[in-house]
Amino acid sequence: MTRTPKTRKTHRSLLQRYAAAPHIVWSVLFIIVPLIFVAYYAFTDGGSFTFSNIAAFFTKDYLVIFWKSVKLALIATLICLLLGYPIAYFITTCKPKTQRLLIVLLMLPMWMNFLIRTYALMTLLQDTGIINSLLSKIGLGPVHIIGTETAVVIGMVYDYLPYMILPIYSVMAKMDHRLIEAASDLGCNGFGVLRKVIFPLSVSGVISGVTMVFVPSISTFYISQKLGGVDTLLIGDVIEQHYTSSNYNMTASLSFVLMVILIVGLAIVNHYTDSDEGGGMMI
Repeated sequence: MTRTPKTRKTHRSLLQRYAAAPHIVWSVLFIIVPLIFVAYYAFTDGGSFTFSNIAAFFTKDYLVIFWKSVKLALIATLICLLLGYPIAYFITTCKPKTQRLLIVLLMLPMWMNFLIRTYALMTLLQDTGIINSLLSKIGLGPVHIIGTETAVVIGMVYDYLPYMILPIYSVMAKMDHRLIEAASDLGCNGFGVLRKVIFPLSVSGVISGVTMVFVPSISTFYISQKLGGVDTLLIGDVIEQHYTSSNYNMTASLSFVLMVILIVGLAIVNHYTDSDEGGGMMI
């Protein structure tokens, strides 16, 4: 007996549902349920409902720290974009074997523990570290970097640069390079080809890279603690301090507001970058 197309379609649909079941269970247990707990603690105090924890985020002290976090995250994201975009394009112009080697070298530091990488950077940036030792030998003198906002930005760029390069590279690798050749044949100079052909085709990768760098940068706390000083307190540090002092309501409220702000921002970006060609990004 021949199975009808409708039967085959129903069978395939059931298989798809069963295949998605583990992902759904995982999402509920480790995403939905934790978010419910965060929302509960954010809007309660001693078991009673309140908005005071949420309102505390919008006081002057917290807003100053939040805007400093945004500023440093934006600077780090911009530097990662300026460095990562040409690196990603350079990788796409290499032979396939060379591309694979460069991607492995790019991901190699990511295989090491995040804490080890940060401690290694501390050694490099210290007043008596390798960088200042080299500067002293060439007569430029030691430069105080550790304990400043500059050191925090350097740490963000060092840790998150691969997250900018990889999505841009993945999009550029799919580009039709004949379009670049055609633009050059039609009289476009290098900048014109970049502005009219390469960048429009890679904008989805840029948006994804910016998101993947900005989100962890604005919420980081370990980098600022180890590389920054007393003047580089970020919103992630404040959340971590409340958590270690067992003030779970303030911890949840600050995390909840920060999460909502980021989700709204990502939703707006999604709205203006999503397309039928798959050029958008997913939250």
